[in-house]
Amino acid sequence: MMAITTVYIIRHGLTINAEQKRYIGHLDVPLSLEGEKQMERQASHLIHETNEICLLTGADNLLDSVYCSDLLRATKSAEIIGRPFGLKPVIVPDFRECSFGHWEGMTFDEIMQTYPGELDAWSMDPLKFFPVGGESIMDVRSRVMPVFYNIIAKKSGKKIAIVAHGGVNRIILCELMGIPLQNIFRIEQDFSALNVCVFYDEVPVLKRMNYVVNSSQT
Repeated sequence: MMAITTVYIIRHGLTINAEQKRYIGHLDVPLSLEGEKQMERQASHLIHETNEICLLTGADNLLDSVYCSDLLRATKSAEIIGRPFGLKPVIVPDFRECSFGHWEGMTFDEIMQTYPGELDAWSMDPLKFFPVGGESIMDVRSRVMPVFYNIIAKKSGKKIAIVAHGGVNRIILCELMGIPLQNIFRIEQDFSALNVCVFYDEVPVLKRMNYVVNSSQT
């Protein structure tokens, strides 16, 4: 019998001072009030989303578990997502955002002025280059994907949510769709974005990408 596993891949909500567009990485920045509201809207939508997937696949409509990064913006988002289902998030440190080393806390313009050579090198080859003390995209992939596939295997036939970060989600989506990681930044992941992937046995089919629930929809 075919195992049908549904994965809701979610980016955390808007963070405090997000409008400054700083490279946050491993910095533990909390959600803003609007970020919490975004996740509440997404949690409400997820109740309807699970019912819809139930109709499409014939599986039950219960969310089995919620996994998240150990950074505050992800754990708080995961708590909000899990609350309507009576679930507490399982913290997975390997789902942390990419570390930007000594760039963290800086804006693009500040990095361009302070480390122009590094920024050029990263722009040319983000898969392998990383700022001092940071990680390359390949480094992040090496810690994210084994854990992701282990969870999929462990939760075969279930519905699960993974609440992580823009960079982590892009890596997962590239892998699922067979897109070369060189094209990672062609995938958008807005704050609170929902992506839905259904695994038919081991074959992933993307059902939804970068879906955000606006306040006008609630």
